[in-house]
Amino acid sequence: MIKVSSPSLRAAFYALRGGFLVRPMLIAVALGAAGAVLSSLEESHPALRALVPKILFPSDADSQSAQTILASIATSTMTVVSIVFAILLMTLTLASTQFSPRLLVSFVRDRVTQWTLGIFLGTFSYCIAAMPAARALPTPFAPILTVMGAMTLTPVCVGWLIYFIHHISNAISVNHIVDRIRRETELVIDGLMPELRRPLQPAEVVGPFPGELEMAIVSRKSGYIRFIDIDHLRELAKTYRVCLRLERRIGHFVPEGVPLMRFTRGERITDERALEFLAAIDIGPTRTLQQDVEFGVVQIVDVALRAISPAVNDPTTAISCVDQLSCILIRWIDRSPPRRAYYDPPHVLRLVVPWTDLDGLLDLAFEQIRHYAVADAAVSLRLMRALGDIASTTTDPNLRAELSARGRRLFAGCQGRIQSDDLARLRRRLTMLEAGQAFRDTAGEANNSK
Repeated sequence: MIKVSSPSLRAAFYALRGGFLVRPMLIAVALGAAGAVLSSLEESHPALRALVPKILFPSDADSQSAQTILASIATSTMTVVSIVFAILLMTLTLASTQFSPRLLVSFVRDRVTQWTLGIFLGTFSYCIAAMPAARALPTPFAPILTVMGAMTLTPVCVGWLIYFIHHISNAISVNHIVDRIRRETELVIDGLMPELRRPLQPAEVVGPFPGELEMAIVSRKSGYIRFIDIDHLRELAKTYRVCLRLERRIGHFVPEGVPLMRFTRGERITDERALEFLAAIDIGPTRTLQQDVEFGVVQIVDVALRAISPAVNDPTTAISCVDQLSCILIRWIDRSPPRRAYYDPPHVLRLVVPWTDLDGLLDLAFEQIRHYAVADAAVSLRLMRALGDIASTTTDPNLRAELSARGRRLFAGCQGRIQSDDLARLRRRLTMLEAGQAFRDTAGEANNSK
């Protein structure tokens, strides 16, 4: 039998946790169960009704009033749910058209929205579950304590609706959007690279493979690589005494039929064992932020490119994106690169996993913005400032040399495209970058912080 690998469960949990299904459903079920249980307890223990002041319910047998209150709250709650969905759909449409369709993932995973839907649906479920207890026959009974619970949930819903509208108004702000993506991307970096970078840390050297990579396992489906269970792959490689190398990294698209991994001692890999190896890799139609640092960078770059396009012409938004990208790159530089080679036992190579490096991440973060912003002085100045900020956080001469080379390429691209005053400021920032210094205001630039 083929064991169910953790990536399949992890992918399902990630998808359900990030949608509008699991959390709202759990809240609705919990409050619905609370309404049913409380009304049942109230009927079996009449003493509980003494907790409700007589001024609110003079008669314990006024079932008609109880039904009216519960029905009114349930009806009003469902009306508000439709309003919440309308606001939500409007927000998703705005984010998709104005910023980037890839940002929808962040909005769908928003917990405040999930809690809003859950609380309103839960209040509706509470009222519906409690309503059968309010009856006139055979014995008049009004679950007044349960009704008080529904009346208590009503102002909670009103307050939460006000908070939801406030939250949505902030959530569609581009600064909040890119800040949220940056924080989520930094969490991915913390998970992949938990150790701090050592001074002058040498690059990882992958040992020789114990044989030819003679066999390839092709992908059985088309999609993006979203998660790799490295420990499981290493355990399988040790169990079957083979060594494998992944051909594509996290975030790459793999068409069906294209080699996904290659093995030594291919005669040991049967069809059933090949399926076990494939089950350790989650492939899906969209990229996610489970292990994909590049996907977070891509989302911010998308916003920046749309902002500096001639149709929008919003350099301030692009500048905000550059600031957040510099934070991500500083976090990456601060950590030891993710391991590529895994040994088990020591000195026996079992698994090689490709990861993006700093050079690739710099290309992804800044190259497209640099290309399209060569005639925009504000964005180019902020790009040079970001490179200087990144260089000031490291003492590695190789990294500083790479950042300086990118700064010189940025300066060369702007020559003849921007005014001489802006070019002079760009040159001063390049000088500071080559010296490994962070940006600081000078007398001539104090009035222009870009």
